[in-house]
Amino acid sequence: MLVVMKKTATEEELQGVKEFLIGRDFDFHQSTGANRTIIGVIGETANLSLQQIRDLPGVLEVFKIPEEE
Repeated sequence: MLVVMKKTATEEELQGVKEFLIGRDFDFHQSTGANRTIIGVIGETANLSLQQIRDLPGVLEVFKIPEEE
């Protein structure tokens, strides 16, 4: 799963997303570019609500990575 943060996301909003993930036993990798921060969520995300993450302050979009067959 990838979480794309808004360009205007504050450090506090970014920290809130990280705490949300950690509180649900997920690990993540943060990639910070010139205009965007993307968080790659590591773990079994099948039961994680995309809408719940989209509703967090500072989040632009959430993408599920398709499972291989």
